[in-house]
Amino acid sequence: MQMRHQVKICIRILFAGCLTGGMVMCHSANRQTGTTGTPEKVRAFTMPTIPTSIVDVSDRADYLVTHYWDLFDFADTAYVHLPEITEQAFVEYLSILPYVSDPAVREHSVRQLLAKTGQEESGRIYGYFLEMFAKYLYDPNSPFRDDELYLPVAQYVIADTRSGEVERIRMRTTLEGLLKNRIGTVAADFAYVLPDGRWGNLYGVKADYTLLMFYNPDCHACGEIIASIKQSSVIGKLHAGGTLAILLFYPDEDIEIWKAHRADIPKGWINGYDRHTKVKDSGIYDLRAIPTLYLLGRDKTVLLKDVNFDKVENFLKEKMD
Repeated sequence: MQMRHQVKICIRILFAGCLTGGMVMCHSANRQTGTTGTPEKVRAFTMPTIPTSIVDVSDRADYLVTHYWDLFDFADTAYVHLPEITEQAFVEYLSILPYVSDPAVREHSVRQLLAKTGQEESGRIYGYFLEMFAKYLYDPNSPFRDDELYLPVAQYVIADTRSGEVERIRMRTTLEGLLKNRIGTVAADFAYVLPDGRWGNLYGVKADYTLLMFYNPDCHACGEIIASIKQSSVIGKLHAGGTLAILLFYPDEDIEIWKAHRADIPKGWINGYDRHTKVKDSGIYDLRAIPTLYLLGRDKTVLLKDVNFDKVENFLKEKMD
């Protein structure tokens, strides 16, 4: 709860007027007392002051992510043991990045952060921040997950000599997945079999938008998302009007599971399976977890990749307004 509260505080900085009073503390200080009774180093995270001349929200976000870590002591390894300071600051940093309009500024900020971790010789700080990036940007269960933001992390690790050869090899594999079906590219086509035995393919779906869901009928999380899709008035209106197509695709081997749950899928949705598991075997999609959601445009350009349902719904709602 405290982390969520602090994120809201830091986000309000972007929309507030000019900051006053010097620095803004987003965390309570960590103070320890040594055996002599004298206070030891006070550890805290201090945000930079945004100049009063910067009033535009996007410009304020640009400045903040560029200078966010300026006052952090990257040479102090004690911070890896203080998640209430370091991890919380990292989460707040990630919450600001979406307000940066220029992708180049976001990517530069990520690379700049990783470069700053080189101030500590043992590599513990570097390893810690790599773990944080993976946890929040790459883990399929993270609400912050973002392949485009994790891409510069992977590229940095591959090029950086501080990472061992095993880590660089692993990141090369990760990078291959990140580059598949990126936002702005045309999604890879695939074929599917419908409940009545007819064949179809992704490119044959005709609609302004296609909600593509890789799923397993026996998966609890998949069931929750399907329920959310059913209950969404935004999705319902767009689907009823023919603007949105909903394609559920089962990529695994056990067809009997899929057949047993066919009745769970509403009429009007496209529900197909991969008879020869070509999608899974070829790896044309980076399916780190099931379910995986994509939102595609009319020409099957990727608009959203591997996101939670709320992001899909909000994106489509904005298009309706």
